[in-house]
Amino acid sequence: MPVSAVLALASSLMWGTADFLGGVASRRRPVLIVYGLSQLVGLVTLALVTTVMGAWGADSRFWPWAIGSGLLGIVGMVAFYRALALGPMGIVSPLVSVAVVIPVAVGLLRGEEPSSLAHLGVVFAIVGILLASGPELTGAEALVPLALAAIAALAFGGMFVLMAEGSATSPLMTMTGMRITTVAVLAIPLLLARPWRGSGRADAWQLTSIGVLDAAANLAYGVATTMGLLVTVAVLGSLYPVVTAVLAAWLLRERLRPVQYVGVAAALTGVLLISASA
Repeated sequence: MPVSAVLALASSLMWGTADFLGGVASRRRPVLIVYGLSQLVGLVTLALVTTVMGAWGADSRFWPWAIGSGLLGIVGMVAFYRALALGPMGIVSPLVSVAVVIPVAVGLLRGEEPSSLAHLGVVFAIVGILLASGPELTGAEALVPLALAAIAALAFGGMFVLMAEGSATSPLMTMTGMRITTVAVLAIPLLLARPWRGSGRADAWQLTSIGVLDAAANLAYGVATTMGLLVTVAVLGSLYPVVTAVLAAWLLRERLRPVQYVGVAAALTGVLLISASA
C-alpha cells in the first residue's frame, strides 16, 4: 500500500475518533466550547511541532489557503458538532460524507487520471460511505440535523480542496495557519463564554484528545495530498464517518441498519481496490 494511502487512511481513523469524542462532548457542553478549546489544543500541538521542525520560515504562499480552509473549517465543524448533538451520531456523521464529492470533482477537472482499478475503488468507496448512513430521517425534528449536516458537507468539501492547495507549499504550515485562523476568530467568543467554568478532568481529557487527533489527521491528510492524487487521497481520507458510526454502535449502542453494514463492506472494498491499483 502506498504511503499516501496509509496517511489518508490514518487521517480517517483519527478524524472519525475525534468526531465521535466531539459528538459526545457536545451533548454535555456547548458546541463552541468543545470546538474552540479543542482547536486551541490543536494549535499548541502544531506550534510545538512547527518549532521543532524549524518550519516557521516556510514560503508564505500557503497563507491564503490556510486562512480559507480555517474559516470553512469553523463553519463545517460547528454545524457538524451541532448536528451530532441533535441527531443520532451513526446517521448524521455519514451524511456529511458527501463532502468527498467536491475534492474528487476538483481532482478530475484538473485532469487527474487514476487507473481503472482506482476509479472502481473510488466508486465503491463513495457509494459505501453514503450507504453507511442508512438514513431514515423522518418528521420535522429531523430537518435541523439534516440541514446542518448539509452545510457541514459543503464546508468540509471546500476545506479539503484548500488544504491540498496550501499543502503543495507546506503541509505543516498550512495546518498551523488553519489553527491560528480558527483560534483567532473564536478567541473573543471563547473568552466571553468563560469555558473553564464547570470543567472537569473528563472534559480536559476529551478536549485534549479531540484537538490532538484532529491536528494530526489534518497534517496526515495534507502530506498525503503531496504524495498521491487528490481524487484517491480525498476518498480514503473521507472514510472517517464510517469510523464514527462504528464507534457509536460499539460504545453508545446506537443501532446500525443492514444497509449500513453493506456500506461499510463497500467502503472497505473500495479501499482495497484503490490500494491494489498503486
